[in-house]
Amino acid sequence: MTDFEVIIVGGGIAGASLGAEIAGRRKTLIIEAEDQCGYHATGRSAAFYLESYGGPEVAKLTLASKEFLSLPPQEFSDSGFLRMRGDLHITRDELPTLPDSVESRVVERAELERLLPGVRPQWRRALFEPGCADIDAAALHGAYLRQFRRLGGTIATRSRLVRAKAASDGWVITLQDGSTLVGSLIVNAAGAWADQVARVASVPGLGIKPLRRTMVQLRLGRSGLKDLPLVDGADSSFYFKGEGDNSVWLSPHDEIPSEPCDAAPEEFDVATAIDRFEQVVDWPVERVERSWAGLRSFAPDRLPVYGFDAREPKFFWCVGQGGFGIQTSPAAAKLAAAALLGDEPDAMVDHIDPAVFSPLRFD
Repeated sequence: MTDFEVIIVGGGIAGASLGAEIAGRRKTLIIEAEDQCGYHATGRSAAFYLESYGGPEVAKLTLASKEFLSLPPQEFSDSGFLRMRGDLHITRDELPTLPDSVESRVVERAELERLLPGVRPQWRRALFEPGCADIDAAALHGAYLRQFRRLGGTIATRSRLVRAKAASDGWVITLQDGSTLVGSLIVNAAGAWADQVARVASVPGLGIKPLRRTMVQLRLGRSGLKDLPLVDGADSSFYFKGEGDNSVWLSPHDEIPSEPCDAAPEEFDVATAIDRFEQVVDWPVERVERSWAGLRSFAPDRLPVYGFDAREPKFFWCVGQGGFGIQTSPAAAKLAAAALLGDEPDAMVDHIDPAVFSPLRFD
């Protein structure tokens, strides 16, 4: 006899979205180590929808998620989670190559100056991706958690997993406060802590690597910035977007290896971000209003992982979402739920091969 049929470890966007898909069909618990769900990567994301990000396989999940993000079912939200912005992939020389499925057009220097006033002379042209949009990540994450609870799911915060012992019919789980509970199936949705959670359950890790990403909010001596396109370097050395009338969110697009932790920005990385920004536009930097960092976690091939472990059939992986976990969450949750429940894939994802994202690919 079990307390729960499914125990999801991690209440970020991965665990919350999968939980919302399965709670109506399985008695499900989310355990979250922090005081609130989504404290780490989900709560620190710059959160934009960008179809070209992550490569062609990830693009399939992103494109499949667009309708849900734009016009979600009534039970999730009365309005969409996207605010259209567009993206300028700017370059000094060669234009980037985007997946064939992604709409884009070439922007030459004269138009670039209109779209990005103050752009420095060395930036000659760009690809404009009109489908790029801001995502209201907090609203989306909150909608998943509400749906999870509405369908009977239970959430336990301040509940760090410290031990998971396999039994004949499932798992006996011990939490940091010494309490125990029983579940038939563990879902590892622990983000940067994914391989640690696997080791606690005596399951070999997949080589999930946490990489630190730095974000900076700058106050600038220029106004009219809120609705500018997202701007990123075709060489992947920076991106920034308007946040307020005279402020931007900026990143040096860094990926610095890190242990799983409560990530914090380094002064050098903040300075690097500002230096790269000042090489793009002539907007006066008045001050750093705030800075923060988050850990994006990747599998060795940089594709997400959804599926049962190759050796432990009671252990399910839902990890490696990198920086695209929020924009792909609707489709990823459908794909993962079908694999977990043994169902036919939802129409949203029936054209996507689940084997591409299965942990069996590492065997």
